[in-house]
Amino acid sequence: MAISAVNVRNQFHGKIKEIVRGSVVSEVDIETPAGIITSVITTRSVDDLGLVVGKEVVALIKSTEVSVAVF
Repeated sequence: MAISAVNVRNQFHGKIKEIVRGSVVSEVDIETPAGIITSVITTRSVDDLGLVVGKEVVALIKSTEVSVAVF
């Protein structure tokens, strides 16, 4: 299933692996076939969406810029 009601082409299906809760923002690690994607969202959104470890979700990635660094 793809979410088509939003203008985001990069959609990765996965399961929540870990949630690191903060007082204002939280980190949500999503395990996908492409690897781990980490989202930083408000803790209020974590609660409103009912996000818990093991829940299946879709990571929607929309970016106007991708930076690359050489090390």
